[in-house]
Amino acid sequence: MDKSWMNLPNRLRSPAYAEGVNTFLNLAQNHSRGSDRIRCPCRACCNTLFLTIFDVETHLFMKGINPNYTQWIFHGEEETRNFNDDDDDSVADSSNEYIDDMDHMLDDIRAGTFVDHAQDHSNPLPTAKSIPDPDILSSSFEQLLEDARRPLFPGCTKFSKLSFIVKLLHIKTLGGWSIKSFDMLLNLLRTAFPDAELPHSYEESRWVPNTHNARPIPQKVLRHFPLKPRLQRLFMTANIARDMRWHKEQRPTDDGESMRHPADAESWKRFDEDYSWFAQDARNVRLGLASDGFNPFNNMAKPYSIWLVILVPYNLPPWLCMKDQFFMTSLIIPGPKSAGNDIDVYLQPLVNELLEFWEQGVPTYDASTKETFMLHAALMWTINDFPAYGILSGWSTKGRLACPTCNEATDANWLKYGRKHCYMGHRRFLPPHHMWRKRKNDFNGKEDHRMPPRVLEGSDIEAQLLMLGDVQFSKSHQKRKRTVEELNWTKYSIFFKLPYWITLRL
Repeated sequence: MDKSWMNLPNRLRSPAYAEGVNTFLNLAQNHSRGSDRIRCPCRACCNTLFLTIFDVETHLFMKGINPNYTQWIFHGEEETRNFNDDDDDSVADSSNEYIDDMDHMLDDIRAGTFVDHAQDHSNPLPTAKSIPDPDILSSSFEQLLEDARRPLFPGCTKFSKLSFIVKLLHIKTLGGWSIKSFDMLLNLLRTAFPDAELPHSYEESRWVPNTHNARPIPQKVLRHFPLKPRLQRLFMTANIARDMRWHKEQRPTDDGESMRHPADAESWKRFDEDYSWFAQDARNVRLGLASDGFNPFNNMAKPYSIWLVILVPYNLPPWLCMKDQFFMTSLIIPGPKSAGNDIDVYLQPLVNELLEFWEQGVPTYDASTKETFMLHAALMWTINDFPAYGILSGWSTKGRLACPTCNEATDANWLKYGRKHCYMGHRRFLPPHHMWRKRKNDFNGKEDHRMPPRVLEGSDIEAQLLMLGDVQFSKSHQKRKRTVEELNWTKYSIFFKLPYWITLRL
């Protein structure tokens, strides 16, 4: 494209300059996807302000276009790349290395957050570059727009406030910086560039301002990170939105014997059969829940336990679903000791969200298809060690009936001098004619030709739970002794309130 008009001296009387401005505005308007506002590339604005087409045209004639803006990457022209003759790999032009275009990201955030505008799929969505309606947009989104339009400091042409902070957070994540080192960098940058608009700290204080008591008061006991915006955010990026359908649209199915993804599991296939309406839309999310406690201090003698509850979306391909960038921290439960059975109290916000996702669904914007759909989600599995399994499921993994698979058919022997149970019934799971079934001296002095215990169905679990008495959750309740009918059940797990959970194998 001819850009020689950009350096013409007489802008108001030059037909070539006027024709060049008209060509530029047509290109920019086509790139704006229906918005009446574009970045102004004049010498004063330098692509940091969004103005109407008319105002941009006025600026271009009165102030002139920025002569250094030779690649119109903000207005629809593809960015060119330089090639090193001594190297086969292409390297991007270093002058454009740190250009961050926030427009498309804000468009997707706006469409995904304010989904009421996307209910009519026949009408195009208003873009983030248009002037927001204060009666519709929240103050937080207005602040994002303001930060995207505001230069980092007066005269800065390369970074907006938002793009620079996003770049800093990106480097922090890749470099594994601690919060302390990140705050030190922010302090240094604010000192070196006093005009730059930078935040003062990475995080907020966890203590409530308190002038009446010398002892600090924590702001929250339970830290809950809502699931709804996290799942919606997965579909705000077109590439990730397409990957969320991988399990159905791109997963290899040539060999039914191979286990390459959770979608190949029998439980996944059975779930699809029982709830075909859920399986029809590949975007509906299958989740796994991982939970465990740990001591955050480097001193095991200090009694303290923090429990994490993390969700994993299994729609993604296997090389992505177990990457930490897709792990969703749902709950952080701090305390001087393990939550135990009381963890159900802390899990209540998460279960309420899962019920909403299952029963009503959540309107979600899909950036890959440019449409809004009702997103549903289901919790398929829990991932934990044996003690955490007992806390989450309600089946105690201690005592005579510790095995959740064998259930009431658990084969346990009490060791008189060891004062603990041992479990010797594992030979039941061997093939009927296995030689170890006849070996006496290597085990408990007896042959074992029993068949393995029957695999329990959801109806069996439900019948057992009907025998469970009233269980109170509180920090002060006394430890209750289980009756014979209750077997090893300590509670009716909160997960069984999910309509589909009781049908899954425990």
